[in-house]
Amino acid sequence: MADASGSLPGRVPAIRVMLLPRDTNETGTIFGGVILSHLDLAAAAEARKQGPGRYVTVAMKEVVFVAPVYVGDTVSFYTRTLRRGTTSVTVRVDVEAERRADGRRVKVTEAEVVYVRVDDGGHPVPISS
Repeated sequence: MADASGSLPGRVPAIRVMLLPRDTNETGTIFGGVILSHLDLAAAAEARKQGPGRYVTVAMKEVVFVAPVYVGDTVSFYTRTLRRGTTSVTVRVDVEAERRADGRRVKVTEAEVVYVRVDDGGHPVPISS
């Protein structure tokens, strides 16, 4: 059962980061591109669980930021595989910030990220079992 923030107990994030002043935009909150970069890294870690090889990002489906992230917040990126095709894998990422000030957890965003396994020439190849 989820808590008040929507968090599920016992979930383990693919990655967790504390964001610092260097990550801020001109309004003093964390730059969205920083969050997107970590989101892509977390999803890539999940995609690689499908088997060895090189996986490249081909799509990041609509990302809507529903809450800001502040300096000092700890941000967790929770992943799960949604679909696995012959050469592609779709990963769901849920992003939460734990507020430095009071420990409250808030949903920041979510996304589906699609990866394709490729060979050294960049051509799609089947995901091995």
